[in-house]
Amino acid sequence: MELREIEIFLVLAEELHFGRTADRLRVSPARVSQAIKKQERAIGAELFKRTSRSVQLTPTGKVLQEGLAAGYQQIKEALSAAAAAGRGITGELAVAYSAAWCGTLVVAATDVFRARHPNCTVHIHESPLLDPIGPLRDGTHHIQLIELPIDEPDIVNGPVVFTEPRALVVPRGHPFAERDTVSMEDLAEAPLITVTSQPQYFIDHHYPRRTPKGRPIRRGPSTTAWQEVLALVGAGKGVSPTCARAAHYYSRPDVVYVPFRDAPPVEYGLLWAATNSTPKVHAFIETLLGTARNQRAEPLPPVRGH
Repeated sequence: MELREIEIFLVLAEELHFGRTADRLRVSPARVSQAIKKQERAIGAELFKRTSRSVQLTPTGKVLQEGLAAGYQQIKEALSAAAAAGRGITGELAVAYSAAWCGTLVVAATDVFRARHPNCTVHIHESPLLDPIGPLRDGTHHIQLIELPIDEPDIVNGPVVFTEPRALVVPRGHPFAERDTVSMEDLAEAPLITVTSQPQYFIDHHYPRRTPKGRPIRRGPSTTAWQEVLALVGAGKGVSPTCARAAHYYSRPDVVYVPFRDAPPVEYGLLWAATNSTPKVHAFIETLLGTARNQRAEPLPPVRGH
């Protein structure tokens, strides 16, 4: 079995969908089907049960998956290490993240990257809310995982890594705190606490000035620190939109996180300076994207109750 055929089998065993497997490997669905049929002929048994609605591993397929997965990963790491040596992936790399849940992914990706590229030292930093792009521009940070949108001529926008639903953080005891959900129209009913020192387009995206129906949204206090946002909300000075996952990282007795039912999700993507597009930067990006795919964490419990 050739390495590419092993890859096709393992990805299909994960995705259980010929179309998604083809998209992920950038081949045609016919190529995936041909590779699996070839493997089944060689083994003399079915590897997948196919119906018009589903694809499932057979017992033989599960045995093959368990036997191939570890060896294939070792081969990939060996090839990656050899390629890294050839490209000179050495020295130091500074990777920043904006939110705690981004940091969890960055740490996991860093562990994988260090194993693959032992001659490159990775330093992990929390991105400053006051000036998140500055460290990319001056070279202090090489890569950043952050909320989008960011639209700067000297900053490269990499792929969106994941999205998260939004919630509204409100004071405990506020009428919104008793609801199961809120809507974007509800933002017209309370002062909106915002962050400053961000590009105006970023502020307008996350802290709109009007509801979808055009009602004005009042501005409350503004700050440059997330903990200050929570303190202001807890003190009853207003409400603030955020990622719903914040409820599990920043639970407080004086605030409640209420999910939005109609807000667009928050997108988190990778950024790096256009002048710093190096092999080690792209090697880390590849590692992080692979780590994100492999994690595929189960959804967190509902926000209510925090």
